[in-house]
This record gives sequence, structure tokens and C-alpha cells, in this order.
Amino acid sequence: QVQLVESGGGSVQAGGSLRLSCAVSGFTGSTYSSGWFRHAPGKEREGVAGIGSDDRTTYADSVKGRFTIAQDNAKNTLFLQMNDLKPEDTGMYYCAAEGRLLVRSFLLWRTMYTYWGQGTQVTVSS
Repeated sequence: QVQLVESGGGSVQAGGSLRLSCAVSGFTGSTYSSGWFRHAPGKEREGVAGIGSDDRTTYADSVKGRFTIAQDNAKNTLFLQMNDLKPEDTGMYYCAAEGRLLVRSFLLWRTMYTYWGQGTQVTVSS
């Protein structure tokens, strides 16, 4: 059974930083894709950053230069380093995993992912 558990959310002031983690268990295979998504009130869940098992990455335009996605395969953990946070970054952040290597343009498509965590809340105040 695949499980994803996020941690690291919290409340920060604009300009601050947070590092999200996603512990993945029960996932087998050497080919996969992972992503971070966020859901703000009144908006659809949107892709923030994605990474493949080949370490190709992609980012939403709104976070380029501020967020960095990374993975530690030995520890089965996905990370999202978020710097220079803005109030518009506020939302519930979810990690997702898929047992196939998605092309880069699909890494931010939520419909491409089978496995999801429960989310961690990020609140950025001005």
C-alpha cells in the first residue's frame, strides 16, 4: 500500500522560507514521477513543482526562482524548499506520486497522479 505523508507546513511572514517534506512508503519500481500541488480557497488545485525519476524538474511560473523540488531516493523522501514566500502562496500543499515517468509538461497535471498525501497547510501573512 502506497502512503505519502507531508510535513513542514506552518505560518510565516512574507519573505520567509519553509521546507516541506513528503515521506513515501510502499512504492516500488525505479521509474516514477512526483509532484507538489497546492490548493487555495476558492481555487483549483494547481501544480507547483514536479520531478521525475530521471531528476528532470519543472515549476509553475509563479514559483520559478523561489521554490526548489528535490528527492532523496535513499530515504524515499520528496522535498520542496520554498523561499521568498508571498501571501498568494498560502494554501494546502499536497505531494503526489505516480509509478511511471511523465513527460515534463505533464508533471504539473494533477490528473496524471494516482497517489496523494493528506496535505500540509502553508500560511503566509503580509
